[in-house]
Amino acid sequence: MENLSPTANTEVQKLKNKVLELEKMASLGLLNAGIMHEIQNPMNFILNFSSMSVELLEELQEWQDGVKEKLSEDEVDDLDSLVSLVAQNLKKIEEHGKRADTIVKGMLAYSRNKKQEKSAVQLNEMIARYTDFSYHAMRVNVPGFNVSITKNFDEEVGDVLAYPGELSRAVLNITNNAFYAVWEHAQAATDEYKPQVIISTRLQGEKVEISIEDNGPGIPEEVKASMFEPFFTTKPESKGTGLGLYITKEIVEKAHQGSLSVESKPGSYTRFNISIPLK
Repeated sequence: MENLSPTANTEVQKLKNKVLELEKMASLGLLNAGIMHEIQNPMNFILNFSSMSVELLEELQEWQDGVKEKLSEDEVDDLDSLVSLVAQNLKKIEEHGKRADTIVKGMLAYSRNKKQEKSAVQLNEMIARYTDFSYHAMRVNVPGFNVSITKNFDEEVGDVLAYPGELSRAVLNITNNAFYAVWEHAQAATDEYKPQVIISTRLQGEKVEISIEDNGPGIPEEVKASMFEPFFTTKPESKGTGLGLYITKEIVEKAHQGSLSVESKPGSYTRFNISIPLK
């Protein structure tokens, strides 16, 4: 680096910092995958035992019918109330257990580095899930963050043949950017500004279109020209690596033979449009 100009030295140092940041993120990804695997085991126990408990409760209800005649009216009411409450609790445990299990499986799919096989993906459900992931992650990093999220999903959109982990990564990258954009805009906007993100799907013949729009600061034309290049970012170094949109474009266009474009009006909105074939 001694023979490089001061400008080149600065660029090399920035690149080193980005590589170090990427290494940290890769290590964190491996750690998260390990944690998800560990969580999956007790989650399976929760689901299995809640299911068994429902069956036992059904047996209890059959037994209960045979002894009611020996109980007073108040005792029967109390027993019915307790059995009903336990049944409701078990139903909630199973319901939220299944939701947590879906989250764990989604995180494992996201963190896998090996090449996945294409499989049927319920697109609307996947987009909704990863939008929620992104939103809650933003709230953890920015306490008090709030945004209005509108999901306009075309009910005609069903399964799409895709690489689940890769496509979810693309959705997550863009929703992360959308939430960051409205948060950034809120720092400089008036009290009347209301952050909003709109996510839509639409069936278009043999293709499905996904749009993710935010009412953040928008993107200047000079930035749009470079935004899909590797290591290009307008975020502070601690907030972004400049690889999110580059990876997203690779996933959409190369892995899924689709297209990715962006529309934006500075000071008004940004909309990312993804189009992928159904098969």
